[in-house]
Amino acid sequence: MKKKLVFATNNAHKLEEIASILGEKIELLSLKDIGCTADIPETADTLQGNAIQKAEYIHNHYGFDCFADDTGLEVEALDGAPGVFSARYAGDGHNSEANMQKLLQNLQGVENRKAQFRTVICLILDGKQHLFEGICKGEIIKEKRGSAGFGYDPIFVPEGYNESFAQLGNAVKNKISHRAKAVEMLCKYLKK
Repeated sequence: MKKKLVFATNNAHKLEEIASILGEKIELLSLKDIGCTADIPETADTLQGNAIQKAEYIHNHYGFDCFADDTGLEVEALDGAPGVFSARYAGDGHNSEANMQKLLQNLQGVENRKAQFRTVICLILDGKQHLFEGICKGEIIKEKRGSAGFGYDPIFVPEGYNESFAQLGNAVKNKISHRAKAVEMLCKYLKK
């Protein structure tokens, strides 16, 4: 029988991305699948704190084995910003376009464009908490390129590539991304 695991997200992109990485071994359930319509708090000041907060909420309220993630784009020249505020960088609207424009504006004239995406996953399995982290280093380019992906993908070029995440497409991104690396660690753990 397949193991049921709730991924604490309503983000269809993330759900699809992780389901394709996890494959057939695990039945991945979304918040919608378990009837969770609550606005789960994300009030921590770190990615790790938010991931833990979301996973604990699902486990405590619904009793499922679950995992939650939080991801941030950390730009070296901006002391790690937008970081934990990546989705709300330009305001509470979770507007990717506005977030990208604000970031590009804040980097105008800045030579150092080094950045990294970092994902932290908190898994609660059989009542125990486990943390996994994935990092994808790269740089912020000066203009958007590509139409695949979501969030900051059109302005982020991963190390070793000449194309943005939005140009590389999901097949490549799902092998090299921060989330892919964290999920790979999660999968290895789940297969034990």
